[in-house]
Amino acid sequence: MTSTTALPRDDSAPPRRLEVLIIGAGISGVGAAIRLLREGITDFVVLEKATSLGGTWRDNVYPGCACDVPSALYSYSFAQKPDWSRAFAGQPEILAYVRDTAERFGVTPYLRFDEGVDDALWSEPLQRWIVTTRLGVYHARAVISCAGYLHEPSIPDLPGLAEFSGTIFHSSRWRTDHDLTGQRVAVIGTGASAIQFVPQIQPSVARLHVFQRTPQWILPKPDHTLTDLEKGLFARPATLHGWRATLYGALETFGVGFRRPRLLQAVQRLALRHLRRSVLDPELRAALTPDYVLGCKRVLLSNDYYPALTQPNVEVLATGVRALRGNVVIGHDGREREVDTIILSTGFHVSDPPIARAFRGTVGRSLASIWAGSPEAYRGTTITGFPNLFFVLGPNLAIGHNSAFIVIEAQLDYVISALTTMRRLSLGRVEVLPRAQAAYNAEVQRDLQGTVWNTGGCSSYYLDANGRNSIGFPWSTLTMRRLLREIDPASYAMEPLKAEPGSPPLERGREPETRED
Repeated sequence: MTSTTALPRDDSAPPRRLEVLIIGAGISGVGAAIRLLREGITDFVVLEKATSLGGTWRDNVYPGCACDVPSALYSYSFAQKPDWSRAFAGQPEILAYVRDTAERFGVTPYLRFDEGVDDALWSEPLQRWIVTTRLGVYHARAVISCAGYLHEPSIPDLPGLAEFSGTIFHSSRWRTDHDLTGQRVAVIGTGASAIQFVPQIQPSVARLHVFQRTPQWILPKPDHTLTDLEKGLFARPATLHGWRATLYGALETFGVGFRRPRLLQAVQRLALRHLRRSVLDPELRAALTPDYVLGCKRVLLSNDYYPALTQPNVEVLATGVRALRGNVVIGHDGREREVDTIILSTGFHVSDPPIARAFRGTVGRSLASIWAGSPEAYRGTTITGFPNLFFVLGPNLAIGHNSAFIVIEAQLDYVISALTTMRRLSLGRVEVLPRAQAAYNAEVQRDLQGTVWNTGGCSSYYLDANGRNSIGFPWSTLTMRRLLREIDPASYAMEPLKAEPGSPPLERGREPETRED
């Protein structure tokens, strides 16, 4: 499922008119396409800027890349996988699952690779989005943005970084052609990816200098290779559904602690015991001990990160990086280390998604300029001033304790409800009312005040450039599902469809077809 090199855009070609345009072919985009097909909506395409599908699981190929959510929960509810090889699946297996699911449900003919969105402008006269790519122009009745927020690397603005004389890359753009054997390597940042790849590269490098600005809370990872017996049990749908429900309930119980941080004390003690057992050196252990409440940053799982840091060829520098000079990395504390390779584990643009710069709504301003560093949406999905636009994994929907598939499928329920309502009532324009968006977000911000993200004493991607929590969801996923079960018409301005020759017909839906494996 890769594309060939495409020709430049033909500006003389007429725009292609669509009922729905999906941006991004990751888990969200593939799921959105399947749901459209389920409703009998076939007049759509999925635009993907890369040359294959998979989103973050396509991009992140660093050694040891794996999920930190149990495999049984990391799948679409309508396409559960009974034969995962491990309790926590690795990147290759997850990517294969997404690709297989796209093929099984007939999504691949709708994918357009190597075609990112350059501009998306709302046209009031047409009641359509005018979407421009490098290959052409689309006039779409509705747009579902599935671009996500874990794909655009955040590169630190460090003096001398551009002049570094060795090899440098971000963990999500791993240089598979670059041999680290015998290299002196600096890792800048100790987030979720570093926790996974550091133990993988440690045995082969000459020296590994880990620049740690903030230590992480790390819990033991209950991972193992699934036995034939376990796979046989999961092959029974009732067993798989039951195990999935059990895991979901357990993680939801853990998630209560995010909203009532005092309940996390027992989990924090478990993390400290894990650290004490893994790191005997008191000085190193002190450097690895967080001074904020567990859950304030993403809780990480690993059995081999701490042991890797205790190896003779590894050094943990509990300092951020101030600058680079030639091939020397200089810490904030003045320590200098000469290295051959730098690996950036510095996260992503989470609260400032680049796709927001492309959208211009009813007032002609970009969504990024309206958000001004603090994203906001109604129920994380629709935005005042941007009719017929739906964001999947939008603002204030990150949960931090359960599977992203839960959020994605809940939002897709809402999006499909909106689109089918538009079809049923022959609507050309659906826009959330300013008062509804304002009231909802006031409630969100009020209930976020007591969460661990706001009170835990750390700096994390949950807090945006303005210090506002524009990422976290303050309630349970049960509440999320209720809020997103169907569109609430009273919160929207809805206008009839204007007459337009050749508009796609309105038709009832059908169930998706699956392949028997």
